[in-house]
Amino acid sequence: MAALATAEACDTNTALLGSGDLRVLPPIFQIYGQCRAFSGPIVTLKVFEDNVLIRQLLETRGEGRVLVIDGGGSMRCALVGGNLGQLAQKMGWAGIVVNGCIRDVDEINGCDIGVRALASHPVKSSKKGIGEKHIPINIAGTLIREGVWLYADSDGILISTSELSL
Repeated sequence: MAALATAEACDTNTALLGSGDLRVLPPIFQIYGQCRAFSGPIVTLKVFEDNVLIRQLLETRGEGRVLVIDGGGSMRCALVGGNLGQLAQKMGWAGIVVNGCIRDVDEINGCDIGVRALASHPVKSSKKGIGEKHIPINIAGTLIREGVWLYADSDGILISTSELSL
């Protein structure tokens, strides 16, 4: 899939920015993974310091989608590690955005997917299976619904109500 430059998308879609149909996530995310630019329809997940549901979703066929995880911004443990990064690559996910931490950074940086997270943390998460899939989530003041589009590159992350053309 050809990459859409987020800066160019903002420049050419000022009306969408003004209406709120195109939104920019705050610049709080670090860049990981081999794909510095990625995009796709969003699958949402809300968890807190528990990654069982993350694994369950990543075990399904990604079909170029992006998993957006509202981890509550927790900086106390990692929600995604190297094994989940490899699983996401194997199952065809375009990327993962984590409002929380990841670990096994060197392994994730070897994966052919895009990953964004607040930081890295060496402690693994709990395994209780608590959370909610496919619901509207709020990350850094931005409401994100399942099925809308995410575009990420080195300049930032965009959320669009519809697929943008290149």
